[in-house]
Amino acid sequence: METDVLVIGGSAGGILAALSVKKTYKDKKVTVIRMAERVMVPCGIPYIFGTLKDTSKNVIPDSMLTNAGVELVIDEVVSIDRQNKKVSTRKNGDISYKKLILATGSLPIVPTFIPGYDLDNVFTIKKDEEYLKFVQQKINEAEDVVVVGGGFIGVEMAEQVQLLGKNVTIIEVADKLLWQAFDPEFSDMAEAKLKEHGIKVLTGTKVTKFIGEKEVKEVEIHTGERIKADVVIVAMGVKPNTKLAEEAGIKLNEKGAITVDEYMRTNDPDIFAVGDCAEKKCFFTRKNVPILLASIAANEAKIAGVNAFELRLVRENKGTISAFSTKIYNTAFAAAGLTETQARAEGFDIVIGEFNTIDKHPGTLPNTMNVKIKLIFSRYSGVILGAQLAGGDNVGEMINILSLAIQKGTTASELTTFQVATHPLLTSSPVSYPISSAALDALSKI
Repeated sequence: METDVLVIGGSAGGILAALSVKKTYKDKKVTVIRMAERVMVPCGIPYIFGTLKDTSKNVIPDSMLTNAGVELVIDEVVSIDRQNKKVSTRKNGDISYKKLILATGSLPIVPTFIPGYDLDNVFTIKKDEEYLKFVQQKINEAEDVVVVGGGFIGVEMAEQVQLLGKNVTIIEVADKLLWQAFDPEFSDMAEAKLKEHGIKVLTGTKVTKFIGEKEVKEVEIHTGERIKADVVIVAMGVKPNTKLAEEAGIKLNEKGAITVDEYMRTNDPDIFAVGDCAEKKCFFTRKNVPILLASIAANEAKIAGVNAFELRLVRENKGTISAFSTKIYNTAFAAAGLTETQARAEGFDIVIGEFNTIDKHPGTLPNTMNVKIKLIFSRYSGVILGAQLAGGDNVGEMINILSLAIQKGTTASELTTFQVATHPLLTSSPVSYPISSAALDALSKI
């Protein structure tokens, strides 16, 4: 079998890489090969357990690929022969390629350092549909569920499991939940929202042991306290899935991610890597950072796909901006760029702009939510470094505006005077628009 562009991996990065190649080079044959019969929407996985209650409602349709003329092969690639530009598969023999795009994703971290990690009903969150169905069954049968890890997946899993009426405990080793994305005041808001719904939150707490005969029954923490657990969800992060690349002699960095240039090219000029398997460099410092998000994978996939045969898309954003959003019950939380803590640690002299308002006007309109915003600027240049928000659903789009502002080096002055469309049902009042109001607050301190 032969193809012009072979994409290994069928989640967000792989799909968009294939579509970008096909849109840019219409005469090229593009093939996606993946192991799973059906691909889960990665960020939707926590909602399988509560809101959706069914894995089939969280599937990326294959028609996205097939309707665009992309060939789809369900198989496993077992090796890459770079010299002869072909891969070997488990069922379909060899596939020759001209360009290869690796979108092999990530694997959940398994806590082998915690005794009892291999007991029954201790689960990580994988993107495998049959595995997730089994986890769902066990959660439905459980009364007490412990979530180990207070990042986005851990918090979202805890919320969704609590909606089923389960007793839920989150255990996080750091002092704050969501600490990699938010400063303490926003982390505290998220924690308060979880506690308001009966979720027990233990921060600054280390798990020392999972206890049980065959199945887990308790989780022991560093104080010696034991917490009842019929199911444990381990959400301690993920690591790049790069075994295939490593065996092919593709260069990895010290964190085990595939080394790439600004156009997602590896040390082999005909092989690209995108998404969780590829290294990420901080937009501000160029340090390697573990920011593994579907949104970043999609961005990288477009860069690789459009530039597969020639450099058509010049990359202006030379690094990765961490841009996050989530929703905890009725409150949306979002962040982009550096937190205040991170900015100070990197040595920036900063000024903070803050503002509190409501997301509709007048505030007597139904479903009006409070909005809290924090913007971080460089004191001397006035350039925005980071942003955090909490409030209604429009927070999810405001953070995208601010992510672009960070990418373009926008100043507090520019954000104070940028022109917006407002509407009583859709946005805050024009006299208290969150972004411009927080920017004005910062400008007054520079």
